Amino acid sequence: MFSALAAAARPGRTGQDACLGRPLTVKIAVRFWECSPEWGRPLFFLEGAGLGKQDGALERVRAAAERVTAARGFELVDAEIRRAGGGQQLRLFVDRPGGIGLDDLQSVSEEVSAILDAEDPIAGSYTLEVSSPGLDRPLKTEADYRRFVGRLAKLSSYELIDGRRHWTGRIASCEEGVVTLSLEQEKTDARIPWAKIAHGRLEVEFPQQG
Repeated sequence: MFSALAAAARPGRTGQDACLGRPLTVKIAVRFWECSPEWGRPLFFLEGAGLGKQDGALERVRAAAERVTAARGFELVDAEIRRAGGGQQLRLFVDRPGGIGLDDLQSVSEEVSAILDAEDPIAGSYTLEVSSPGLDRPLKTEADYRRFVGRLAKLSSYELIDGRRHWTGRIASCEEGVVTLSLEQEKTDARIPWAKIAHGRLEVEFPQQG
């Protein structure tokens, strides 16, 4: 069995913090116990324990989260599992057109937590964290690059392309598997094959004063 504790930020905010663009976050901590007929003992999660079960765990978690978000018309931007303390941290990034609110994140976290409890894809204890992606949201798919044409982005590649691996520029296009960035300061364009992009993320832009 498990105990779950959900902690949310102040209500009444939607999308990112109006001043700093900070993402909203809802966390659920899940701890498991195993009990014998004579007494109850804590089941400690050890580094390396249950690794066989972890094979494919992220894919199963992603599938569960996508069922929940798709049913609500939300977007699952990203999912990741990381080691954290004595257990693991499961992070989901969720968005919706016009920005997502705390109530939305709370409902997603509760339903995903219930599914994970039933399907049990993760060995040991974990913390489920459901957040908005923030203004500097990651770019994961070709559709993301097409959606954010005109936005400033920072990209890095797995290997050298024309002598470099890092770029910051405006997304000009994403066609036939190639992302084109307009490098305004260098007054040129960079063409990066999407399959060779290791990381992509929007840059936060603030309105110019005056």
